Amino acid sequence: MSSRLYSEFAAQYDEAIQENIYNALLERPTLLGMLPALKGLKVLDLGCGPGVYAQVLHERGADVTCVDASEQMLKLVNAKLGGDVTCHVADLSLGLPSQVQGPFDLVICPLMIHYIKDLNKLFSDIGNVLGPGGCFIFSTHHPLIDAQCSPSGSYLCQEHVTEEWHTIGQPVKVSFYRRPLSMLFRWLSNAGMCVVDLQEGTPAEEMKAKSPAHYEKLSKNPNFIFFKCQLLNAP
Repeated sequence: MSSRLYSEFAAQYDEAIQENIYNALLERPTLLGMLPALKGLKVLDLGCGPGVYAQVLHERGADVTCVDASEQMLKLVNAKLGGDVTCHVADLSLGLPSQVQGPFDLVICPLMIHYIKDLNKLFSDIGNVLGPGGCFIFSTHHPLIDAQCSPSGSYLCQEHVTEEWHTIGQPVKVSFYRRPLSMLFRWLSNAGMCVVDLQEGTPAEEMKAKSPAHYEKLSKNPNFIFFKCQLLNAP
């Protein structure tokens, strides 16, 4: 599941996403805007990367547990937050590691699920560790955008795609799965969860000054999609 982008280039990736267009000025403000008040909440950060979200969660008073497949990323988290968060190395395509014990008030998973072929196990495990009234909030590639890189030209099937990304200023090959929206809803339903909010990304105002062309494009067209989910039997 892990790419060289998140292992060999972990430090460069951390530096790049602090202020870039797609992470810092589109994905992050949108997902953060969907979070509840965090003080006193027990939060699970899946695919935590270099800990950008973990820092915010901790600063806002949450008790944070981080999970990532990349040891290099978790070294960056520990360097920033030390013993203030709990970290686990795990391949989330196999579900949650046994050390992660709920209940959690909130589970977040920013821009990670597209690296996993079958989400049944992970989503089921997330449903099992959510406490009463808890939320699962995640972001991923927008299916309509990913359909443009479909090898077969079929939106309705899941496909493994490899692209060159320039996130760190040089080309790095990254592989992920593109899939129709219906597949995500099916996996969530199988896990006993329903979608209570869905957003398609709002550019931060700072983007207008940094890159007017990106601001114009992303104000009119989606790039990511954001889900807020709860258990079907949530009170």
